[in-house]
Amino acid sequence: MNTNLSLLLLLAPFLGFLINIFFGKSLGKTVAGIIGTLTVAVSFAVSLYFFGQITASKEPIQIQLFDWIQISNFKVDFGFLLDQLSILWLLFVTGIGSLIHLYSISYMHDDEKMHTFFAYLNLFVFFMITLVIGSNLLVMFIGWEGVGLCSYLLIGFWYKNQEFNDAAKKAFIMNRIGDLGLLIGIFILGMLFNTLDFSTLKIGISGATDLNMYWLSAAAFALFIGACGKSAQIPLYTWLPDAMAGPTPVSALIHAATMVTAGIFMITRMNFLFDLTPDVQSIIAVVGAITALVAATIGLVQNDIKKVLAYSTVSQLGLMFLALGLGAYEVAVFHVITHAFFKACLFLGSGSVIHALGGEQDMRNMGGLKKAMPITFGTMLIASLAISGVPLFSGFFSKDEILLVAFHSNIPLWLIGSIASIMTAFYMFRLMFLTFFKEFRGTAEQKHHLHESPSLITLPLIVLAILATVGGLISLPGNSWLNEYLTPILPKLATAAHHLGTTEYILMAIAVVGGLIGIGLAYAKYIKQDSIPAEDAAITGFSKVLYNKYYVDEFYDAIIVKPINVLSGFFRDTIETSLSSLVFGLGKVTNEISFQGKKLQSGSIGLYLFAFVIGLCAIISYLFLAQ
Repeated sequence: MNTNLSLLLLLAPFLGFLINIFFGKSLGKTVAGIIGTLTVAVSFAVSLYFFGQITASKEPIQIQLFDWIQISNFKVDFGFLLDQLSILWLLFVTGIGSLIHLYSISYMHDDEKMHTFFAYLNLFVFFMITLVIGSNLLVMFIGWEGVGLCSYLLIGFWYKNQEFNDAAKKAFIMNRIGDLGLLIGIFILGMLFNTLDFSTLKIGISGATDLNMYWLSAAAFALFIGACGKSAQIPLYTWLPDAMAGPTPVSALIHAATMVTAGIFMITRMNFLFDLTPDVQSIIAVVGAITALVAATIGLVQNDIKKVLAYSTVSQLGLMFLALGLGAYEVAVFHVITHAFFKACLFLGSGSVIHALGGEQDMRNMGGLKKAMPITFGTMLIASLAISGVPLFSGFFSKDEILLVAFHSNIPLWLIGSIASIMTAFYMFRLMFLTFFKEFRGTAEQKHHLHESPSLITLPLIVLAILATVGGLISLPGNSWLNEYLTPILPKLATAAHHLGTTEYILMAIAVVGGLIGIGLAYAKYIKQDSIPAEDAAITGFSKVLYNKYYVDEFYDAIIVKPINVLSGFFRDTIETSLSSLVFGLGKVTNEISFQGKKLQSGSIGLYLFAFVIGLCAIISYLFLAQ
């Protein structure tokens, strides 16, 4: 039964993909949307069943479908691993995925290729489920590559716009760079242990006494490079803000609950490897902290509502990697879950605003939407309070835990994380004030058509806002259901102390005050002073550097893209021309020889007999002379 249900869990979205890609156009937009949504909802229902089963038994479910690869002592099976970690991921991947599909029925209804959009969404969820439930690194890698492919298809969905095509290619190429690192790590582990199965690797690594730490560290670092690509860490983060080119439901799916969390999932799954490589863990923590700070500074001055949320995602992912690097895997998972709630709400809320304004994304042309869009405003306000770390909302608990762990492990990293958190509160409420408060700054036509979004858009927002409010209850200080649940995956949690002392309360107060300062600064600037961001041409000084994202894209273009273009141009214009001349020259020589040779084929029997006699005489003469 478990095998059949696991196949249903995996293949339901794939069935939705097949139906919509082949028959969606004839079925109609609404039916295509309903099919796409129901198939993901089926996966969510199966995930809930497995959640109940594993919660009751506390035993993982191993499912082997068939033997896949066997070369000498190296063996890989195609199977699934359903345990506490994979079930948690499945719940928010399929649960939030279902809400995003439901939202898309209304949001994409005017698009002529709506059925194709739902097909791609279903395929994305199928590959994400494959990534999460794979019992070994190679099955996980199939899902890992699959979500990369689907991100390319979804980001470039409106392919008639060349900028969107460029963004899709950028995401695909930068992910391939990271994926090469992941593949190298997989090869190294396969070479060392003759297996890629998670359970067998855990036993082999944890129980071995003669480990080759050089190659083990190399494998861990290579896997981390893969995680950097998928989860948008420095230096492979620039694709994610550009991914805003896709429709807003795509942004919510990629940035909130699925693709960008793959790197955190993989590192947490391989915690037994990273625990033995402290140098790599230190690199992860430093890279995460720097990413959180850099992305937060860029988010301070962005004016595109989705770009602000994109850099917010990069910053929050940096905090998760900070926790991973400090060995607090359970805290990183906690923030992944709460982030999925409030960031999905924020992205879908921004889509509701964009939908009401006829495609407008520049916050300088918004304002005053609070009365016209009360549900969108209320839900986005809750999500903004959560991401800002305001007490009693979900983000307060998870972000505070990350900062507590950082303080006890590395005070400079705690300071960086705290500054990034203050900036988060500032730019999120900058977004709220510019979008919903004061007077409307758009066109008269836009103002005339201002309205709250349909119920299919607002219902997912309400559900996500509720989750963003109460989501922190799964891991309260001193009474963490999440930590207890993850103990079989992270054994050290069984002995970890979970209590709050004077230091912890002081740090909590500092974090809260910092968040409130960020909100207060945004209020003073954009409500009291009624400040509106300057036009692009008028931005000067360091703000211009931040607005242009530290010119990282231009730097990459100068040191990587242009040299490759020059080199490829040299090969095209010089090397390939020379080789072509050589190849065509050989062809001309052959053609000339054949042209002369065909003259011998005259059809004259006398000439043929003469040639035969000459040839025979030559052979006989050679035989006699050879003796």
